[in-house]
Amino acid sequence: MTKTLPAVRVGLLVSVALLTAGAPPAARAAPHEARSGNWLRLGVTRGDARSGDTRGVLLLCDPPQGHAHAVKACEELGAAGGDIDRIPPRLGAVCPMIYAPVAASAYGEWDGHRVDYTHRFSNTCVLGAETGAVFDLSS
Repeated sequence: MTKTLPAVRVGLLVSVALLTAGAPPAARAAPHEARSGNWLRLGVTRGDARSGDTRGVLLLCDPPQGHAHAVKACEELGAAGGDIDRIPPRLGAVCPMIYAPVAASAYGEWDGHRVDYTHRFSNTCVLGAETGAVFDLSS
């Protein structure tokens, strides 16, 4: 059994090499390199990082997809030039003063510029009030 395991590994590596050898360069590129246009990998973690519940999506904006509220999120990001901190807060939002921490993160590309965003909010209401539809990952 121990002699066949290395042979199987070599066989798998050769198969993968043969499959990718004929593929165009874009197909061999890392997933983030193959994307073009405006896109963000979004993540929301409720609670602390060690025991929290994390949800994530890939938001594509050319055309809007991959997110329950992709059209609205892409519009808000477009108006803010891809800068999540520049999204205007929702007017009239009234959030409870309950501490239920949530962390939001985004990385990707917008208009050819790298986006790297992380921020903690006191609860999901404050997250939504300050970032609009971008981190609204509910369906």
